[in-house]
Amino acid sequence: MSGLIGRKIGMTSIFDENGKNIPCTVIEAGPCVVTQVRTKGVDGYEALQLGFDDKNEKHSTKADLGHFKKAGTVAKKKVVEFQDFANEHKLGDVITVDVFSEGEFVDVQGVSKGKGFQGVVKRHGFGGVGQATHGQHNRLRAPGSVGASSYPSRVFKGMRMAGRMGGDNVKVQNLRVLKVVAEKNLLVIKGCVPGCKDSYVIIQK
Repeated sequence: MSGLIGRKIGMTSIFDENGKNIPCTVIEAGPCVVTQVRTKGVDGYEALQLGFDDKNEKHSTKADLGHFKKAGTVAKKKVVEFQDFANEHKLGDVITVDVFSEGEFVDVQGVSKGKGFQGVVKRHGFGGVGQATHGQHNRLRAPGSVGASSYPSRVFKGMRMAGRMGGDNVKVQNLRVLKVVAEKNLLVIKGCVPGCKDSYVIIQK
């Protein structure tokens, strides 16, 4: 599965040929350097390891510097492996946004925005008690009853309750590529993708 590592720039909107306003996300996709080639004989599987976004040498370990030196490049901040790559590539090859074309569909993976500790209304969409009476005092956003009494005398695992929200690996599938701006390494994708601005995303065909 061919793909690239990118950085989310932000969201905007464009008009199509029918005058419809389409929300879209702009991603800086690549250029990525092939930093390792996995083979079946050595590693037991075939894959390409790609590196994206230059890293300062003083913030890199000697192991990292030696690893990236074999590929003839500087240390990278983000490294991801892609299996079943469409084309053959050698160590040190540079892969650009040209691997994508307008009109095709891609999957985008990223880490969703962290929301911190949230209650059930925001986290799970509970409705609250809606200004009801029957002794409700300052309990409008409470979760309500969470378990039975004598049997089973416990709360079942998986009960929807308050807790930490966001910060999860999320993949959004079948997003259409609206534009490919090769000279600026930009990819314009229909809809929204997970993550905040300047966060890393993985784009797969």
